[in-house]
Amino acid sequence: MYSSRNMKWSSMTCKLEVLFRNSSGPFSRIGSNYSFASKSVSSLQQPQMVDSDRGSDEDNSDINWDELGFGLVQTDYMYVMKCSRDDKFSGGELNRYGNIELSPSSGVINYGQGLFEGLKAYRKADGRGFLLFRPEENAQRLQMGAERMCMPSPTVEQFIHAVKQTVLANKRWVPPQGKGSLYVRPLLIGSGPVLGLAPAPEYMFLIYTAPVGTYFKEGLAPIKLVIDENFHRAAPGGTGSVKTITNYAPVLKAQMQAKRKGFTDVLYLDSVNKKYLEEASSCNLFIVKGNVISTPATRGTILPGITRKSIIEIAQDSGYQVEERLVSVDDMVDADEVFCTGTAVVVAPVESVTYRGQRIEYKTGVDTVSQKLYKILTEMQMGLVEDKKGWTVELE
Repeated sequence: MYSSRNMKWSSMTCKLEVLFRNSSGPFSRIGSNYSFASKSVSSLQQPQMVDSDRGSDEDNSDINWDELGFGLVQTDYMYVMKCSRDDKFSGGELNRYGNIELSPSSGVINYGQGLFEGLKAYRKADGRGFLLFRPEENAQRLQMGAERMCMPSPTVEQFIHAVKQTVLANKRWVPPQGKGSLYVRPLLIGSGPVLGLAPAPEYMFLIYTAPVGTYFKEGLAPIKLVIDENFHRAAPGGTGSVKTITNYAPVLKAQMQAKRKGFTDVLYLDSVNKKYLEEASSCNLFIVKGNVISTPATRGTILPGITRKSIIEIAQDSGYQVEERLVSVDDMVDADEVFCTGTAVVVAPVESVTYRGQRIEYKTGVDTVSQKLYKILTEMQMGLVEDKKGWTVELE
């Protein structure tokens, strides 16, 4: 089902193929709009005409939506746009989901010059319309990350347009309401070749999608965290506050060790004092004590999550006092509830946190603060309640 990695050699150059899996689904057209090739994407597949009358839900009648996890499921199209270091992005296009070709000396492969984003598209109750949740926030966060990583970035308008095009081209992969969502993965990478340490000469903005269910294997059940004092996710002055690809591989070892011991994920402490909570491997953290909800302040080492930002506002609207501050291990031990937030996990209640061999258990279940906030958030994301905040973007 997956293509294997291989190397193509010639007398002049060696190019590494980054494989995304070849597509086998039908072509589709987005309304009467067609995408055209530009010079910046000439090294990719030729553009395809997309037909919105194809790719109906019936084409996916053999998919068991109830068994969706958070894994890679191939969809039909991806969006690609390129520009040079001193230029601006323009003229992107839809291509069949498939392989891209990178030089072995590309900036992303050699020096990790890359960012990614994550957002979701939800199917509306009528089965035909779709909703995006705060895509402008993802676009703005990508721009901030690009500035930190010395990369050009798409405008907010270009980003949102590209996301819309990609979702509509893959609309048959959006699960029925209540069965999951279409995860949208924008990437910004240094695709041009470079040998010495320097910004790449060329950049690629790419979006692909995958239908997903719950992120953790526990599904919607409470998760178990462990504090690992031997590993740190970020350090002051580093890139912990931007969604660079280089933030994630370093946590894999700690995460794998934790999972072998039966934990869901790792909770990291600050690297200076080693007593303040930061975040888990891929999600932000909240603690609840009475009517007060606290979350670690984003001071350069914590990713400013969009779900985090939304939950803070929803909690305030619901009458809770929300504090963004330094949150110590002692604060966590004394908490009534603990929960995590993120695009992938949404709102994940924490059953327990283990610290220095001591297991601290927390309140979970239907009457918890986290479940109340989860319900408000997801009903808005799926269009089940009126969006009075203007957070959702509708696609037809």
